[in-house]
Amino acid sequence: MAQANKKKSAKVDDGRKLIASNKKARHDYLIEDTFEAGLVLMGTEVKALRMGRATLVDGWASFSGDELFLEGVHIPEYLSGSWTNHTPRRRRKLLLNRKELDRIAHKTRESGHTIVPLQLYFKDGRAKVEIAIAKGKKEYDKRQTLRERQDRRETERALGTSRG
Repeated sequence: MAQANKKKSAKVDDGRKLIASNKKARHDYLIEDTFEAGLVLMGTEVKALRMGRATLVDGWASFSGDELFLEGVHIPEYLSGSWTNHTPRRRRKLLLNRKELDRIAHKTRESGHTIVPLQLYFKDGRAKVEIAIAKGKKEYDKRQTLRERQDRRETERALGTSRG
C-alpha cells in the first residue's frame, strides 16, 4: 500500500508548480500544437512569479528577427523591490531551440494562425511557459463547443442519477 501512495504522489507531482493559466485561450482559439519554452526574466519577475502573481489573458508571442518574444503578459511589480523593479508588461524573450522556432515561424505564416500562451509554471525551479500555435474560432464555433460541453454534462448527470 505504501508503494501505491508513492507512485500516485510521483505521478501527481511532476515538478510543475502552476502560476497562471489562460482558460480564455482554449475558448477563443483552436489549439493546433503546443511547445514548452523557457523565459528570460529579471530577478524581481521571478520573485513576483514565486508569489503566484501573473496574468496571461492578454498575452501573445511574436517574432522579432529570428527570436520569439512573449508580449502582453502582466507580471506585477515585486512588492519588496526597489529601483531595480521590472516593468509589468515588458517583452520577454522565449527560449526554444532553432528547429522549434523554424516550425513555429512556418506555421504562423499561414493565414489566421497566432501564438498564444496557455500556462505559466515552474518546472524544476525554472520558469516555463506553454505556448500554442492556434487558429481563431468563429462565434458559431464557440457556441457549438459550449453546447457540446453542456450536452456532455447533462448526459453524465442523467447516467449518474439513474445508477444511484
